[in-house]
Amino acid sequence: MIKNLRKLRLEKGISQQQLANEVWVTQQSINKYENHNIEPDIDTLIKLADYFNTSVDYLIGHTEIDHIIEHVEQYDLNDDEARLINHYRKLSEKQRKAVSTVVRSYTD
Repeated sequence: MIKNLRKLRLEKGISQQQLANEVWVTQQSINKYENHNIEPDIDTLIKLADYFNTSVDYLIGHTEIDHIIEHVEQYDLNDDEARLINHYRKLSEKQRKAVSTVVRSYTD
């Protein structure tokens, strides 16, 4: 089920026909996707996600993150390291720069 298709289309201010033209399906197909009558194939899902600059996961309602998730490196973190990163992510830009300065002073 494509939970967020109608929302994305309306936010972009385009008609079903305009979207259909962009992803090479019929307007009736877009209508059926939005009304949960049929499901698109994976190629169409990818085209829709690319068009809206989002992920297939967001389109189908599997995540609340509405933008493409940037690549992140995988690390095997212990609990303290994971906690530190979670705290760091809550900091303002200014606070992050201050933390980076302190860390560099110990590692350079």
